[in-house]
Amino acid sequence: MPVIERDGLRIDYLEEGAGTPVVLLHSSVSGNRQWKRLVQDLKDRYQVIALNLFGYGETTPWRGPEPQTLADQARLVQLLVPEGPLNLVGHSFGGAVAMKAAALLGSRVSRLVLLEPNPFYLLRAHRRDAAYAEIAALRDFVREHGAKGEWHTVAERFAEYWNASGAWQAMPEDRRAAFARALVPNYHEWDAVMNENTPLEQWSAIRAATVVLCGRATRRPVLEMAELLRGALPHWSFAAVEGGHMAPLTHPDLVNPLVAKFLEKDR
Repeated sequence: MPVIERDGLRIDYLEEGAGTPVVLLHSSVSGNRQWKRLVQDLKDRYQVIALNLFGYGETTPWRGPEPQTLADQARLVQLLVPEGPLNLVGHSFGGAVAMKAAALLGSRVSRLVLLEPNPFYLLRAHRRDAAYAEIAALRDFVREHGAKGEWHTVAERFAEYWNASGAWQAMPEDRRAAFARALVPNYHEWDAVMNENTPLEQWSAIRAATVVLCGRATRRPVLEMAELLRGALPHWSFAAVEGGHMAPLTHPDLVNPLVAKFLEKDR
């Protein structure tokens, strides 16, 4: 995969096809490899760019010491595609980054596809106390054990929460080791999704046509996040798909056609 260097940062990305760019922003742990099938589905109509966020692949790790923000991650999109129209697709953490990028890029973004976006700070701001407590407990576990380098311990809890009960036990040992290594950037990603301060109503300033897709079997914090967005942003579209939080990986045959259809609408 190509790597560019801009403003002192290395950005690792996959690029195929030609046409209006579609930038794909991955979930925590997955890296841009999660998009390989979607890249194949879209590359005949678009220039598809799947970048690696901070700490994934060859992209520069987050150095701090200041807390990471969604704007920091969105800057990678700005550096990689500095001009012209584009579309954004983001899953989970990548969905929150895509929201911020769309807000910053304004009229450059034509379409925004959010697959289970996770700007969890909104749960706290709008007193979704039980949902916030649930996700804050996972954050605290990641931070406590990650600070001690206990990433295998973190990986088991993380996989069981987001992938499905029994997911860790079902993984072969080499996959467990890779999963644990890939979790390291998540230590800083929690700052970005928990400490953002954009008011909910301000997201309505996003000018792109936007759709939010959620799995019917996803976790409570994500469902309540979607409820908040739906209530405040009635001009956005919302849809449910079979599967859980990782539906873009476990059910690509259902998710990818919906993504492609939304991107094609009014094209």
